[in-house]
Amino acid sequence: MTTFALIGAGPGLGLAAARRFGTAGHSVALISRSAEHQKDLVAELARDNIQARGFTADVLDPGSLTTALRDTADTLGPVEILQFSPVPRGDFMKPVLETTATDLDDPLVFSVKGPVTCVNAVLPGMRELGRGTLLFVNGGSAVRPNPKVAGTSIAFAAESAYAAMLHDALAPENIHAAQLIIPGAIRPDAEHASPDGLAERLYAIHTGRDGFRYYAEPMPT
Repeated sequence: MTTFALIGAGPGLGLAAARRFGTAGHSVALISRSAEHQKDLVAELARDNIQARGFTADVLDPGSLTTALRDTADTLGPVEILQFSPVPRGDFMKPVLETTATDLDDPLVFSVKGPVTCVNAVLPGMRELGRGTLLFVNGGSAVRPNPKVAGTSIAFAAESAYAAMLHDALAPENIHAAQLIIPGAIRPDAEHASPDGLAERLYAIHTGRDGFRYYAEPMPT
């Protein structure tokens, strides 16, 4: 059995994605800062007979991510699918003219060093399997800079560049890197941006293995 590793496990999209990939037969690693929240999610997934376990790590602490992902592989099996979708902090979203160089430190660790650390941790296992999927989930500022949220706009753009390079570099190894852009809010009643709908889209990206960037819904004009 291989593992779906979720960076940024939460009760919305995270839980929906964990349920979708778990239902498909993967073990689920829920990686986040809160052990208490992980317990709730593990219990929720157990009701669907999905094997899940929580691993505590902070995206701003690359060492903790490496440890969590190594423990994941040792405990649940090799990571075949990595989803990087933690929610940025509110203080990453200052207007551009109020953003200093220091204000960019944490967003860049969060959205650049975090993904690089995670990918480096899971790549050896994917190469041994001979397959893998790297899923990056971002807001609309990743592709259309928003001066109201400068930190995430800058950091998401860098993450996008990294993910696009991975897509090209890893394709010959049957490791598929892809990005899903969610332009607006995730809402249970949304036609294309509900947690369950987005989880289904992520699973389709994993199985379809075609192309790099996808949009949950059209970008607003």
